[in-house]
Order: sequence, then C-alpha cells, then structure tokens
Amino acid sequence: MRSTPSRRTTATGALIAAAALLAVGVQTGTATASPDTATAAPAATKVNHGALAKQLSPSERAELIREANASKAATAKELGLGSQEKLVVRDVIQDNDGTTHTRYERTFSGLPVLGGDLIVQESKAGATENVTKASKVTSAQLKAVGTAADVAPAKAEAQALGAAKAAGSEKTVADRAPRKVVWMAQGKPQLAYETVVGGLQDDGTPNELHVVTDASTGAKLYEWQAIETGTGNTQYSGQVTLGTAPSYTLTDTTRGNHKTYNLNHGTSGTGTLFSGSDDVWGNGNPTNVETAAADAHYGAAETWDYYKNVQGRTGIRGDGIGAYSRVHYGNSYVNAFWDDSCFCMTYGDGSGNAAPLTSLDVAAHEMTHGVTSATAGLVYSGESGGLNEATSDIMAAAVEFYSNNATDVGDYLVGEKIDINGDGTPLRYMDKPSKDGGSKDSWYSGIGNVDVHYSSGPANHFFYLLSEGSGAKTVNGVSYNSPTSDGLPVTGIGRDKAALIWYKALTTKFGSTTNYAAARTGTLAVAGELYGTSSAEYKSVADAWAGVNVGSRPGGGTGGTVFQNTTHVAIPDHGAAVTSSVNVTGITGNAPSTLQVGVDITHTWRGDLVIDLVAPDGTAYRLKNSSSSDSADNVQTTYTVNASSEVANGTWKLKVQDVASQDTGTINSFKLTF
Repeated sequence: MRSTPSRRTTATGALIAAAALLAVGVQTGTATASPDTATAAPAATKVNHGALAKQLSPSERAELIREANASKAATAKELGLGSQEKLVVRDVIQDNDGTTHTRYERTFSGLPVLGGDLIVQESKAGATENVTKASKVTSAQLKAVGTAADVAPAKAEAQALGAAKAAGSEKTVADRAPRKVVWMAQGKPQLAYETVVGGLQDDGTPNELHVVTDASTGAKLYEWQAIETGTGNTQYSGQVTLGTAPSYTLTDTTRGNHKTYNLNHGTSGTGTLFSGSDDVWGNGNPTNVETAAADAHYGAAETWDYYKNVQGRTGIRGDGIGAYSRVHYGNSYVNAFWDDSCFCMTYGDGSGNAAPLTSLDVAAHEMTHGVTSATAGLVYSGESGGLNEATSDIMAAAVEFYSNNATDVGDYLVGEKIDINGDGTPLRYMDKPSKDGGSKDSWYSGIGNVDVHYSSGPANHFFYLLSEGSGAKTVNGVSYNSPTSDGLPVTGIGRDKAALIWYKALTTKFGSTTNYAAARTGTLAVAGELYGTSSAEYKSVADAWAGVNVGSRPGGGTGGTVFQNTTHVAIPDHGAAVTSSVNVTGITGNAPSTLQVGVDITHTWRGDLVIDLVAPDGTAYRLKNSSSSDSADNVQTTYTVNASSEVANGTWKLKVQDVASQDTGTINSFKLTF
C-alpha cells in the first residue's frame, strides 16, 4: 500500500472523497449463467466454547500484559520490524482454549506511530497464528521516514487552532504543544505533528480536536474529535437497587468503586460526590437533583454487569477499575459524552434542564465509547468513526435487552423515551436508520464524509438484520420492518449471538482505521471461529453485510435470476480500461430499477479504480469513482443501479480502469441479478 505526495495532502478528516472520471473500455470474454437461487442456511450451530473470551480477573490480565511486555522485543523481531521500531502493549485478551490476542501500539525512533497498531494472535503453545494490522504497507518495516521536520511546530498549532475555530469552537486553546508522530493511518508512513485543541465545541461539549499536520509541507492530513458524544433520553427505570457505600454516597463498591458526581451546572472539574442522610436517591422527578444521579448510577451498574457477566470483561479497561459519572453538566445542555482524559461519562440536563440525558441506553452508549477506546481505538472520523458510534449503539441495545427492565424494555431504538425531536420519535432507528432523516441505511463510497452519528447507520442496520432478520416483526411490543439494499431476505441469528460476534471482532480484529469492508472481514472471521465457516451463523453474517451493501452473499444467494462471469481479468497498472461481460437472455422487457451488480475485485489500492456498468446500448452507469484517500484493499460489494430504461437482454459489461500508478489488481467476478 502506498500514497504519492499528491495523495497525502488530500485527507481532510473524511476517508473518502469522490472524483468523476470516464474511461474507454477494452472488452474481454463473455459468459452466461442460468438462474441461481439462494441455498438454504444450515441449522444453527453450537458455539465453539474454546473461542469465547475467558473471563480474566484484573490480576490475571495484568500477568498476561507483563508476559507480553517481557517478550515484545522478540515479537517485534518475529514480525520483521526495523531496529528503530518498538512495540507497546495496550491490551491482552485470552480465549478459553488459551489463544491470546495481544494489541500493540508502535513507535519509531521514539515517536508514536498513529495507525501503526496491530493485533497478534497466538496459540496456547505460543505460535503466531495471525497478525491484524490497522494499516498495510508493502514492507513490514517503516523505511525512509526522516525525523527532522521542515515545518515549525508553531505552524502546526496555528493550523489546528484555525480548524477548531472554523468548526465553531469557543475558548479555543492548544492543550499541549504539537508532538512529532509518524502518520501511518492512510498509507505510506510520514513524519507529522499531532496537535490537540481544547476549549468547547459549538454546543458546549468539551473540545479535544486532534489535528495531524504534514511536517514536510505544513498541509493538514487528518483531524478527528476525541470527545465522543451520544444524545439520549431521561428514562426513569422504576424502583431499582443501587450500589452505594456506607454513610450513604453514590459509590458502587462492588463495581470498581464507580462514583456519581453533581456538577451543579458547571462544565469542568469532578463536582461533588452525591451523598445523603439515607440510602434513597431521587424521586422520579427531574426537579430532584438526585433523580438524574440515580439513573446514571443505575445505567453504569447495568453496563458493568453486562460486560462482566456476558462478555467476560471486568470494567471498561478490563482492569477492574470503575469510571465515574458526572450529571447536571452545563445549562440546558442537550447531550452526553465520554471523555478518555477523565475516564468518565458526563450528562446534560436537556432542554430547559427538564430532561436529563441519563437513560439506560445512553449510559451504556457512553461507557461503550470507553471500551472501544481501550480496545480497537477506532478513530472518531470517517468510516472508522461511524463504526465507533455504531458500536456504542449496538452494545447499548445489548445492555438494554440484558437489563430486562420492565419500565425500559429492550429495543432497537436509541433515545426512544424522550420527545427530543418534538414529535414523539426516537433519536435513531436500527432496523431502518434513514427514518431519522439523516442516517444511512447502507454503505456507499462517500459515507466517510458523513457525520459519524449518521455514517453509523449501515453498522446499526447490519446488527439489527443479524439479530432479527429482515422484514416486518414485533419485538417487545415495538414494530420493525427492516429492508435490505439488495432486496433479498436475511435470517437472524438472535441478538445474543450478534452482540457476541460484534464484541469479539471489536476486541480481537478491529484496529484504529478499520472501515466497513474490514469490519465485514473481522466479523466473518469471528463467526468462523465461533461457529464454523459452514454454519448458519457465518452465512447470516455475510448476508446481513450484503443487506447493507458491504460484500456479497455466499454462493451468490440471491433468489433472483443471476448472470455471472467468473473469468479473471487482469487490471493493468495505470492503463487502459478492461471489461468483464455477461450475456443476458430470457428476461422479458426492461431491466429492473433495482438491478444488483455484484463486483469482486482484488486490488491493493482500490482508490485507483474507476468502475462502470455498461448497458447493451453503451450507456454507462458509474458505480465507483477514483479517490486518492480510499486506501483500502479490494472492491467486494453489490451496487444497486436503476436500469429500468434499458432493455434487459444483451451484453452487459463491467468496465474497470486503474487511473494511477504502483498497484495492480484482478476482476475476479462480475454478476448481475435480475
């Protein structure tokens, strides 16, 4: 994988940008196929207990980390890292069968390598079985990275402050001097500065904007917001039992000493620990300052119990230490957020200070941001940011169902208990995300440019489809009707299995720059480990991803009439366009408005590729533009094309052109489903 100088300077905080480019095609062979229908899914499979995460005590986890630290130099050598590179152990997870998943950060000449994180999977005997890297480069070693900057730190700081002010930040200041880093998240490693800007965002949320600046040219390479927010609702969960300490303080001594504090409408500091003359907290009314505290404290306890009892994780970091909660932040602040720097959750009181954002699903959402930070570290921007936000929605739904609270039943809605939109609707929907007016139901090539709360839609949709399946159904009294991008059904495997697959992928497969394609790869790998690659669960994972336009269905499972060409066609590097063709016969009338175009291309830098579907009359339908910042491998997805103006029968072509140098690839297959 590589980036040329002209490509390096195009990243502005979104992973993918679109650029139109037309090309002339060179025809290759044709192929036809008879109707291909979906094969029935195998019976549900019993989970492989050995592949489940072992519940480690804090001391057991600490010992595994100590062992990993003791052998990290040998691990670096085995991985082929250079003499200037060192590994830093972040986390270790161990499965019941003894397999360990060790997550490392990397340094180069003492500088942090952003996007250089990796996960090493070892057998019980200590043999390396798999290495998952956040960023791929052609060489195992970081080479030709100088450590002398041409740009002064002050220039990087000025640029970062300008970016924050442009986004509406108030009281904008650099939290610390720019630090030198090696930026590796988008391809070829290069020397850069990372500047962190504080102050407040435009809605009053604390600001922690990270801006990465090219140390050679002064160009901005990337930016992301580290304060991770989620809007929820005040949901009083009825009369519940809270973990408290003697002398009556909101200190949960059984859950890592989690504490809940009153900010009393301040915006900084810890606040005052809630204490009282008895062990009764709140009265169910937001005018009582203890009510919001009781909701937040309860949500933290339920989330702790879920992660420990279901996923085997003791605390957000797995070290048995509780985060803390702060309520009554600001004045009429309609949000809630997680902050790594304080290791805490913070909740506003909502519009008019009448609706504290302390519902169970919001608490679980915010705590899960902490889990994501401690594991995959998904950067809060672009596609990885959408997956970060979706992870919090997904695990919040899992917590809500696990809690089984009669007052706040489990559902696939986010922020459903408060009229935050003024019309009785929830904040987000998982069965059909676009119902909120902004979220996306399915993946498309520009989704990295969308706000992370909206680009989370395809992953939320995937989780719903995997849990419950497509179509209309009612769960806990709530009606859902989930469509798929390819118009084909998905069979659900149950939310417990779906959440297990997502969590294990998050902690053992996902890295800081994981995008949707890599999330599909990671969840399929986990489904294979847990249930086998021939299982119903594995097939449903693939089908659910295809249902949100990420990848294709196994065996072409379509239910429609399929015409496919599986002849491999080489794609020349920076050369003329090539085509793969299918001859469609036996279809009456015109093509459908939802023509499914299945594309399977292997390529080491898919941003080089321009892809068109060419109808029999020569009309071209653009499927994918080239993009200098689209550094992922391969194109393995299904596009939907409105081809209703085209006669169905005739020769259809997939036209592909590589418009830049240094990478090659192959068209593996091209498929049309009518």
